[in-house]
Amino acid sequence: MLHVVLFQPEIAPNTGNIGRMCALTRSRLHLIHPLGYVINDRNLRRAGMDYWTQLDVHEHADWTAFRQSPHAPQRLWLFTTKSERSFWDAAYADGDGLVFGCESAGVPDWLHDELRGQRVTIPRANDGLRSLNLSTAAGVACFEALRQVTHAKGL
Repeated sequence: MLHVVLFQPEIAPNTGNIGRMCALTRSRLHLIHPLGYVINDRNLRRAGMDYWTQLDVHEHADWTAFRQSPHAPQRLWLFTTKSERSFWDAAYADGDGLVFGCESAGVPDWLHDELRGQRVTIPRANDGLRSLNLSTAAGVACFEALRQVTHAKGL
């Protein structure tokens, strides 16, 4: 199983898209608070998250609580525009966590420092643009990691 980790996500529909992908791929979703929205029935319906009950989702008060959780992955990959290493060059394994920062600011410097050796980027043909949408980036990353894990298992 893969883990998708959203560090302080701000936009409910992005989380909804990522949650749907996690439910379909049987990946675990981790939400690191604070969130930029409230998880309630109204917001879940608006974001199209009618499958939320089928999702393996864990909420964490902060990064420390996430790292101490028995449900957290041991190895993490930080997806960021501040890396030269392509996500295609990483060797993902079953149980890995794919970490994504918030839509407006990514992750703080201290988290970049913590995950320095595990930072990867999704290459951009147009370097003049900042980055992919959070849900698109998470989808691209998750399916590449799943491709590698499935291939390694011979499936």
